[in-house]
Amino acid sequence: MKALMEKLEHLLEIGGTKKDIIFLVISGIALICSLTGILDFLPFDIAWVAIILCGVPIILEAIIGLVTAFDIKADVLVSLALIASICIGEDFAAGEVAFIMQIGALLEDLTVAKARAGIEKLVKLTPQTARIVRGGVESLVPACEVKIGDILRVLPGEGIAVDGIITSGQTSIDQAVMTGEPIPIDKTVGDEVSSGTVNRFGAFEMKATRVGEDSSIQRMISLVQSADAGKAKIVGMADRWATWIVVIALTAAAITWAITGEIIRAVTILVVFCPCALVLATPTAIMAAIGNATKHSFLVREGDALERLAKVSKITFDKTGTLTYGMPKVIAVKSLSDNYTDQEVYSLAAAAEQFSEHPLGKAIVNCYKQNTDNPIPRSVNFEMQLGRGVCAVVDGKHILAGNMDMMNGYKVVCQTNSEIQTFLNNGSTITYISADDEIIGYLVLSDTIRKESGAMISALQSNGVQPVLLTGDNEKSADSIARQLRINEVYANCLPEDKLYLIEKYQESKQCVCMIGDGINDAPALKKATVGIAMGGIGSDIAVDAADIVLVNDEIKELPHLISLSKRMMTTIKLNLSFSMGLNFCAILLAMTGILNPVVGALVHNAGSVLVIINSALLLKWRKKQ
Repeated sequence: MKALMEKLEHLLEIGGTKKDIIFLVISGIALICSLTGILDFLPFDIAWVAIILCGVPIILEAIIGLVTAFDIKADVLVSLALIASICIGEDFAAGEVAFIMQIGALLEDLTVAKARAGIEKLVKLTPQTARIVRGGVESLVPACEVKIGDILRVLPGEGIAVDGIITSGQTSIDQAVMTGEPIPIDKTVGDEVSSGTVNRFGAFEMKATRVGEDSSIQRMISLVQSADAGKAKIVGMADRWATWIVVIALTAAAITWAITGEIIRAVTILVVFCPCALVLATPTAIMAAIGNATKHSFLVREGDALERLAKVSKITFDKTGTLTYGMPKVIAVKSLSDNYTDQEVYSLAAAAEQFSEHPLGKAIVNCYKQNTDNPIPRSVNFEMQLGRGVCAVVDGKHILAGNMDMMNGYKVVCQTNSEIQTFLNNGSTITYISADDEIIGYLVLSDTIRKESGAMISALQSNGVQPVLLTGDNEKSADSIARQLRINEVYANCLPEDKLYLIEKYQESKQCVCMIGDGINDAPALKKATVGIAMGGIGSDIAVDAADIVLVNDEIKELPHLISLSKRMMTTIKLNLSFSMGLNFCAILLAMTGILNPVVGALVHNAGSVLVIINSALLLKWRKKQ
């Protein structure tokens, strides 16, 4: 029996969506021909084409569910109605019911999740080899062979294979994988580094402290896997009520047959009780809502994502790239010398940084080009000092552009005034500029808030959804952004496991949570959240693969519309379900009295299904009135 069930399941898997569409088209044509009598000269009713193409798969599904797990779904009642209709010669009724049910099944198939490769992409981020130094000799070994206490050498541009502590050298580490922040962090002896992060500049040596499954990148992979496995899938409404529907239908049919003695009335009850409109109620509304969301640049990747989104009471935001643009920009230029204007300080800074590979240096140059038509002055003798800044000669002047450590190293007198401290308290980065060992000014760099973020947060709050900020950035920067956007709940310095823990904490208190992020470090939280939304434009492939919904153009101003749309979709689904159930019970009463026969009953079902589809279609252009 088990082998037979496996063969039946294999038969059902062959073909896919294209096959189902072809079968539905052929079945529809056959039913039209049967109803109009165009092909009555054939030795059989052409409706048998629909019965075979659409009905047989339903019967097989029902048999498999009953035999393997005693699982009573809507297809059990449909199978009974099909077989009973065939037995009394009502072939058209059988074919029409099978056709409608297969339309509903196809719509559900079109809204299910696609296969995602996020975990595989995370695995590819893990360096496969490491440079181990033993007895002064360097050797390249598989990363899985690294042991705790081994000394590793990491060259510029290489990924870090395991977690560890720097023992010699200094560099800047791109930690976007773990924290989501775009600016590399300067590291020196004694600082910790994580696997999966990238060494941007200087070579260094490190001592391995966590390897294999205990390393940061492997823990993130495990988090993504466990979060995905724990996300429950929503069962179709018709299948959820299937047991009661089957019991009521069989009881009503048996009582009617026993009282009237007319089997055709009993069969009619089975036909009209088939949950055709009920099956169509949810997928048609979901498909229409997905179409509406697509027009507003939301790509819905999970069929039930909008259904879950309607229940959300909290939305957790990553900061960088989500509420902000994710790129440092020059937000202020200040001269500290009477001999130089603000513009001249800006020009000298851009000249000194024009050959820099550091993100802050590139940001200064790019912002200068965008904000002024003046060409960048020529510089010579460029030198980059890791973790400090750059120096160059511009118009015969020795220019320094860097942090306070660099100024102190050249004995440039530099003090922090109240204005600079205010910028630092807001999470900004200060680049000091000196000329011939005299401080002449500074530039302020910061990640800037998206212009639509404020209005979007206000709209969410007015809809009863509470925003929460989860960021890997420092507390000062996080608090500054939260104050400007009026977000009351803020968590800073969050690693991937921290974001996952906070979302789990909300869910344990029965709160449905939506997570919005763009970085690789957001993937576990996107998977774990009730609904995960990824920024598609600047977001990483892994974040996109982990999400249920993707915002294609990064325009977060449409997020309140998506929330409202999901709630409207649920209202439409409830209306569809109420109508379809009411129609079913009215049809049963008419069938019991003999007013409806199987063919008319099937047509009534058809009309009910059309009305459900029309009601759902209204969602395509729906938008909440302001």
